[in-house]
Formats: sequence, C-alpha cells, structure tokens
Amino acid sequence: MVSREHQRSAAALHEKLQLLRSITNSHALNKTSIIVDASKYIEDLKEKVQRLNQDMENAQTSSSGHDDFNALPVVSVKTLEKGFMINVLSEKSCPGLLVSVLEAFEDLGLNVLEARVSCADSFRLQAVGGESVEEGESSMDAEAVKQAVIMSIKNWSQTTEND
Repeated sequence: MVSREHQRSAAALHEKLQLLRSITNSHALNKTSIIVDASKYIEDLKEKVQRLNQDMENAQTSSSGHDDFNALPVVSVKTLEKGFMINVLSEKSCPGLLVSVLEAFEDLGLNVLEARVSCADSFRLQAVGGESVEEGESSMDAEAVKQAVIMSIKNWSQTTEND
C-alpha cells in the first residue's frame, strides 16, 4: 500500500518536473539541474520585469510636462539566440513612426521575423529581428540596434515637427 502511494507521488513529481522543464526551456535531465534552470529562468523574468518597469518609469518621466513631440518613444533591445527583441513604446499615437523604424531595420540588415504593433491611442511595437548574414557571426550588438532605432525615431520626430 505504501509503495503504491510512493510510486504515485514519485510519478506526480516526475510529471511536474517535466512540466517545469518544458516551461523553462530546460534541457536538463536530473531533478537538481531542472530546478536550477527554473531558478535561473525566474531570475531572468524578474530582470525583464525590472527593465520594463524602468522603461515605463522613464517614459512617464520623459513625457510628464510635455504635450508636444519632445517626449520620444522609449526603446529597449534584448539579444536573443538568433537576433534581437526590439520594443518601442510611446504613450501617444505616432503616425509614420512604424515606417521609420522598419526602414532602420532594413538599413541594419534585420529581417522582421515576428512583430506586434498597436498604433491607435498609443504606439507599441514588439518585434523580433534576425540578421540576414550568411552563416557568420553576428556583426552587431543590441546597443547598435537600439541606437539605430533611436536615431530613426529622432529623424521621424524632426520631420513631424516640421510638417
């Protein structure tokens, strides 16, 4: 009786560990490594939340007291295994900004692999960009991508102010 109960709890634990392994994209095989990978995954998520909160604070700080185009959208770029995750956020609608950002991607040689965009009351872009280089090492880093996107936003801002 005790051994059946032990087998059931061991099977349930194994099933939960496998679920944890799949959720955290772990390739570990033993319990300890799966838990260590899950812990690292949670720490990464905490850092992402901190960065997003900081980006939002910066966006609110830079836009408070400015009703004109001086409050530029906030840009964050994260390096992925093959490419970059680019986020652009503005509390107001930015007509024409998407085109400017996509042109910056093109100038950088980034292909948009996946994107989500909202341009109604605010501007939000979340894009995954991959380099179109031939079987070589990455020729750019996240900071270079961020600076190029920021430059495209500044250029867009100057053209919209002059209109």
